[in-house]
Amino acid sequence: MRTLATRWLIGILILAALLASVAACGSGDGGRSLSLEDAVGQMLLIGFPGEQLDEETVALLDDIAPGGVILFDYDLPSGGAKPRNITSPEQLRALIAELQGRADIAYFIAIDVEGGLINRLKSAYGFSIDLPSHQTLGTGSVAATGVAASASAAELRALGINWNLAPVVDVNVFPESPAIGALERSFSADPEVVAAHAAAFARAHAAVDVISSLKHFPGHGSAAGDTHLGVTDVTASFVGEDELAPYRMLIEDGYEDPVMTAHIVNRDLDPSGRPATLSTAIVTGLLREELGFKGVILSDDMQMGAIVEQYSLERAAVEAIKAGVDVVLIANQLSDDRTEVYRVKRAILAAVAEGEISEDRIYESVERILALKRRYGMVD
Repeated sequence: MRTLATRWLIGILILAALLASVAACGSGDGGRSLSLEDAVGQMLLIGFPGEQLDEETVALLDDIAPGGVILFDYDLPSGGAKPRNITSPEQLRALIAELQGRADIAYFIAIDVEGGLINRLKSAYGFSIDLPSHQTLGTGSVAATGVAASASAAELRALGINWNLAPVVDVNVFPESPAIGALERSFSADPEVVAAHAAAFARAHAAVDVISSLKHFPGHGSAAGDTHLGVTDVTASFVGEDELAPYRMLIEDGYEDPVMTAHIVNRDLDPSGRPATLSTAIVTGLLREELGFKGVILSDDMQMGAIVEQYSLERAAVEAIKAGVDVVLIANQLSDDRTEVYRVKRAILAAVAEGEISEDRIYESVERILALKRRYGMVD
């Protein structure tokens, strides 16, 4: 028969094991059970080349311990000469299973499947859903958008993809905008139509446990330039009430999945002329405080021309976090230098060590990230 002391000791050991299990998932403690290095890793969403994991990518994932990865079908650095991450449904499932098998904390597996031209799961590779462009969907009923998005989201889920970087809620202010209107990425010039279709799109994804993302905050629809290529100033063309309206309506209606920032310059919103992603006035002041958004804020790709023309990648990442961004996207599509991810992580850790960014600021983002992962069943 066990003595009282023995039973007491067993009880303590069981309790300690349970607490350790909770801590391992970062549950409810602001992520502070994670080391600072691992916490910073959770704030990085990174890309890599290859349809399967090679030694260099395995080392990158092990060293960086990112919160997630982003997958593409076309390898931009090689001009398509090499395969990127997606060649068939069977290959993609195997890659995602291998990725998740290596993750200590389940990865975000992110992809761009907006529909139309912006779709990484093309029928040419054997995928079954050919989602129409936002512009096409926006001319039909909201119910039809929900049906189409449901079918697409179900395919994403079956493949193991848990984060779609869509819908686009840019209002079609300038239909010839090279990055938005000209590519049929906007639902409509009417902000209410945009909000209604975006809500249906996001609900369809949430119903099958796929995260969605509103983009590109505070609005890219009036831009005459393309932030992929260089600095794009919308100060004179931005229609504030219209372009902010979809975010305002969706957030007030309870939207809590991520919002992606734009790299546009808007001097009316931030007189300093910083890209929105690096602007405390826009990210924290406008999105967090004025609009009341409490979810994860994701940057657009930090290697885009609008950023790297003016800043080093390391400085830009630090400034984005200071502005209020939670997840820094480094897609490695506009550069084939994977060492840049290492430099970014070191720069963020150095900024914390030097007091430029507080540890509290890091763990504030990590709690939002882990809360999102818990909500979608990725961690306990």
